[in-house]
Amino acid sequence: MEFYEYTPPKYLVKSNLLDYTFYNRDPAEVAKDLLGHIMQKNKMAGRIVETEAYYGTKDPASRASTKKKRINEWMWNDAGIIFIYMVHGHWLFNIVTQKKNIPSAVLIRAVEPLTGMDIMYKNRPVNTTRNITSGPGKLTQAFGITKNLNGQEIYKKRSVVTIREGDKPHFNIKSSQRIGVREDVSEPLRFYISKNIFVSKP
Repeated sequence: MEFYEYTPPKYLVKSNLLDYTFYNRDPAEVAKDLLGHIMQKNKMAGRIVETEAYYGTKDPASRASTKKKRINEWMWNDAGIIFIYMVHGHWLFNIVTQKKNIPSAVLIRAVEPLTGMDIMYKNRPVNTTRNITSGPGKLTQAFGITKNLNGQEIYKKRSVVTIREGDKPHFNIKSSQRIGVREDVSEPLRFYISKNIFVSKP
C-alpha cells in the first residue's frame, strides 16, 4: 500500500463545533459553507472537500421527493440531525438542514484525511491514499460509519461524528450538477474545492 504518497497538511482544527444555527439554513448554503471544515470520529478527522445539497418533494433526486417513509423520515427532522442511508451497498452520510418538517439535507461526498489514517486503512484497505475517502461510500467505510448514527445531533459534543471549524486556507469553490442522479434540477447543487485530489470527480 502506498502509505506515503500523501502527507496530511497541518490544518488547525479549532475546538468549537459548528452549531445548530449553521445547519438551520438553505441546504445549498450549508453545503457550500461546509467546505474546509473538519469532520471527526474518534481519532479520525478529514477536511470536507465535496458536498451536495438536496431539497424536499420538488427535488427529483432527493430521498424526500416521494412521501414520508421509514427510509427517509429523518429528512423531516430538525436541522443538524445525522441521516444515513444505503445506496448500492454503501452507506451515505447526510446532515439534515432547515427547520423540522421542511425536508432537506446535505450529503458529504468526500473528505481529505488529516488524522487517524492508520485506522482508515484498516477499515478500508486500498492501494492508494487518494482512493481512501474520495467518494461518499468510501469515506463512510474509512470512518466506520453506518446507519447506527441516524438521529444523532451532530452539533453536540456527545455525537459520535462531529464537525468542527477548520482554519480554512484560501481555496476556490466550484459547482456542478449532482453526481449519479437520474433526474436533476437546473441549479448546480454539488460543491467542491477546486484541484483537491480527494474530490470524487473534478
